[in-house]
Amino acid sequence: MSEPTVSVRLREQTGKNANRRLRAAGEIPAVVYGGDADSAAIRVDGKSVQTLIREGGENAVFQLKLEGTDRTRHTMIRDLQWNPLTGALVHIDFQRVKMDQEVQVSVPIALIGTPEGVRNEGGIVEFVTREIAVVCLPGDIPSSIELDVEPLHIGQHVEIGELTLPDAVRLEDDESRVVVSVAAPRLVEEEEEVSEEDELLEAFGEEPEMVGDGAEAEDEDD
Repeated sequence: MSEPTVSVRLREQTGKNANRRLRAAGEIPAVVYGGDADSAAIRVDGKSVQTLIREGGENAVFQLKLEGTDRTRHTMIRDLQWNPLTGALVHIDFQRVKMDQEVQVSVPIALIGTPEGVRNEGGIVEFVTREIAVVCLPGDIPSSIELDVEPLHIGQHVEIGELTLPDAVRLEDDESRVVVSVAAPRLVEEEEEVSEEDELLEAFGEEPEMVGDGAEAEDEDD
């Protein structure tokens, strides 16, 4: 199976105005760095790279090919910048990698099944840690780390150190961090409606003293 390839061109101009023009034309400004070469400002077709991300994930390893040449390099996406208002992709950082050298990446955790504590005990799943740092060769990066949560009862949890990783993948994270737990349901007590008279009794500890004419009458009788 051939590796995915993305065609890129060098950016002759940089800066905000030049980048706006690129995006308006359907291209994304980017930079490629690492390996045994200098950093380079490049431009890439927006649809092509977003298709790659959607199909292969952000940890996909692929070839960047400089348009008009035979020059290619294995790369990975190291950073994506999105417009917070429109959600559009505005910039990409690519890192050159060598297939025989390990890299550190963050891999998502995929929960499999429904915990026993949720099905039959009314518990709630708390998904605390959603990805972990691992080290491996670029060709061995897993798309996700699966965790079967069906046996979990209320009060039980799974830590990172209990995850099962592929043989070629090494954990580079805190083993004691909790990945997922099953908590007891949070009880919400309905507040009882309290009458104004009950509130007064609670405040004074006894029936409130009469004020006004009644109080004056008692004083006169004394």
